[in-house]
Amino acid sequence: MNLEQTLAEIRRGTEEILVEEELIEKLKSNKPLRIKAGFDPTAPDLHLGHTVLINKMRQFQEMGHTVIFLIGDFTGLIGDPTGKSATRPPLTAEQIELNAATYKEQVFKILDPAKTEIRFNSEWFSKLGADGMIKLAAQQSVARMLERDDFKKRYKANQSISIHEFLYPLVQGYDSVALEADVELGGTDQKFNLLMGRELQKGEGQDPQVVIMTPLLEGLDGEKKMSKSLNNYVGITEAPGAMFQKIVSIPDSLMWRWYELLSFKSLEEIEALKALVENGANPRDIKIELAREIVARFHDEEAAANAHKGAGNLIVEGEVPEGTEEVEVDLDGAEQFPIAALINKAGLATNSAQAKDMLKNGRVKVDWEVVEPSLMLSPGRYLIQAGKKKIAWVVLK
Repeated sequence: MNLEQTLAEIRRGTEEILVEEELIEKLKSNKPLRIKAGFDPTAPDLHLGHTVLINKMRQFQEMGHTVIFLIGDFTGLIGDPTGKSATRPPLTAEQIELNAATYKEQVFKILDPAKTEIRFNSEWFSKLGADGMIKLAAQQSVARMLERDDFKKRYKANQSISIHEFLYPLVQGYDSVALEADVELGGTDQKFNLLMGRELQKGEGQDPQVVIMTPLLEGLDGEKKMSKSLNNYVGITEAPGAMFQKIVSIPDSLMWRWYELLSFKSLEEIEALKALVENGANPRDIKIELAREIVARFHDEEAAANAHKGAGNLIVEGEVPEGTEEVEVDLDGAEQFPIAALINKAGLATNSAQAKDMLKNGRVKVDWEVVEPSLMLSPGRYLIQAGKKKIAWVVLK
């Protein structure tokens, strides 16, 4: 690729580049750049939201640059305060070791292991010592740290900020010094930390790294960022059928965003798909294409080809399956109706005994919430799920 094509690919799925002119100069050198991205092993499993950054690493890897997958086994002991309204509990060394091993296994589903440098920031911090840490802390003021949005909010709200949390941006920034990074990749929520790396590198007489920020991927709801805590995620170790079903269920409005950030198709190929939709193609078929690509990436081609066969066996939390039937049930003059009788009458259970058994075992949900066997429902429209496969809109009138 020429420089213009290279920049177009780098800009794809990128929120901000600081400073793009510096990146252009680095690319013009025709030397392999050192591309750093850090991950604290805070959880053992990655989801598609995490892979946005890893996909960008792969892009640089294919361009011939050196990609450094940095596992923050030292920073994990501090706990990243980004976006947190309270001090995050630090991980134990055992948790970090287990999670780091899983991370390495999962990222190589995207990255080429032969072209990836795996590093741990304990390599240099275990040698830095107390005096080195004090010198590092002396490079920034409390006022500078309070410029950070989450710290500022907590300070104004009289919420506790632990001293060790102030160290986190400095430690992340020092990683860039230790690795002599040319480029650091991170999410938009990491801007303060990423820019800290530039400042510390300047202080050490190094050329400052270029900061490339990727957006936070919206989850299955199409609104909030993908997160396990919000249950709107697609895990990269999920079964092929579950992964396929979730991806196909995303809102049409989110489809091109996911193509831009998750697909390995070229920009030209994506434009061709957009043209198909503009000419009347069903958006669901385009989402199926994306689902197959992603399932194949994290499983294999055979799993991707067969994923749709098992997808219909799963009801995804928060996503109403296409064609969900609507059933009307008459109150017959009563003000309320018992949930067990309602399930039976709506055809979601074969008999009253099965309805009671499912309720007893917590297998009945009304509007995605598990309900008690004693629940009485008033007139209204409810989404009722009984077991793993049966779901219906029930209108009680």
